[in-house]
Amino acid sequence: MKIDEREEQALLDGITTRFVRYAKVCTTSDKTVEATPSTPGQWELAKMLVGELNAVGLTDVELTDHCYVLASLPSNIDSALQVPVIGFLAHLDTAGEVSGKDVRPQIITNYNGGKIILNDNIVLDPEVETGLAAQKGGTIIHTDGTTLLGADDKAGIAEIVSAAAFLIRHPEIKHGGIEIIFSPDEETGKGLPCFPLEKIKSTACWTLDGGPLGEIEIECFNAYSADISFYGKVIHPGSARGILVNAALMTAVYAAMLPRNESPEATDGYYGYYCVMNIAGNEEKASLELIVRDFTQDGMRRRITALDAFAKAVEAQFPGGKVCVKSKESYRNMKEKIEEHPRVLAKLKEAAALCGVDFKLKPIRGGTDGSRLTELGIPTPNIWTGGRNFHSKGEWVSADEMLAACKLVIELAAVWAKK
Repeated sequence: MKIDEREEQALLDGITTRFVRYAKVCTTSDKTVEATPSTPGQWELAKMLVGELNAVGLTDVELTDHCYVLASLPSNIDSALQVPVIGFLAHLDTAGEVSGKDVRPQIITNYNGGKIILNDNIVLDPEVETGLAAQKGGTIIHTDGTTLLGADDKAGIAEIVSAAAFLIRHPEIKHGGIEIIFSPDEETGKGLPCFPLEKIKSTACWTLDGGPLGEIEIECFNAYSADISFYGKVIHPGSARGILVNAALMTAVYAAMLPRNESPEATDGYYGYYCVMNIAGNEEKASLELIVRDFTQDGMRRRITALDAFAKAVEAQFPGGKVCVKSKESYRNMKEKIEEHPRVLAKLKEAAALCGVDFKLKPIRGGTDGSRLTELGIPTPNIWTGGRNFHSKGEWVSADEMLAACKLVIELAAVWAKK
């Protein structure tokens, strides 16, 4: 498939315009809210997308009771060929660690390759970020240094919508049935329990929720969350000898037992970690929230066992105190399930080659809704979006790499329809 220069520029402009529009909607999810979606901003973006999907000509556009946006692009080839339906998935919400309110995307065209100063504390330096240096002469979009940008995953949404609109404008590109899915609360892990699986016909799907150009991911962490409660005994400090059991101090001691060389900041590649997400409490009762990650099930069992061992060690140091560990599985490594469906990866490789993109498999040091969808029986690898520094005030995205992802979706739709 070849796209002429004029159409390619129009496609790039459309992706950029869409992304900036989506980024300005605050869709920060809230892990403390049980409902799905957890925040009203996700409804706002979802309704906006329903209007856009209808406007570009997609069919069966639907907004479910739990804020899933669903749409279809019918097959335009002979039905006798029976091409299996495929899907493309991205998520509506952004992470809660950094504010996603009043996002003001900054666009740099013809980037000169130099430092980009966002504020006194945040500088995007191409000597530090090699991915930034590669964008010289291109277009990048970054934050103003006060919020995140939301490329995770509004870049993916913009790429999918733009690809669907292009396919509708070009019926000469033959493809089977395509489903588009935008999901809520991916960042909190609460969206997939409400996933409308009964409405989905896709036999394979791809998330657009990755990073740099060419990176494809078919494996991810096994993921657990752990809520650890500490119970002490309170008395006036002046009368505390031999009686006081300080739950806040127990929590601090427990956190200090977590191996420093097995933290996110000390690991990369296939090394797992423990990560403290929140500490709260007082002398009587305190709590510690952790996420635990490992690429193997054996490694995860070792880590969960260690959490219980740390609890017993703290109780031994604080006679009369109590530590309760509650761990819960969030998602599993999707590699084994995806490898049971070799065509999914083979067609992705074929499409990437036709787009002139070097294909690089790498593990996700995290997870996507695709991880969970794979568990539900629909193999779902992850495709790059062009974003960097996700969840931070230094987040940025390459518009040119967004375009490349969009073109990959278009090409993948075409090659999937061929035997």
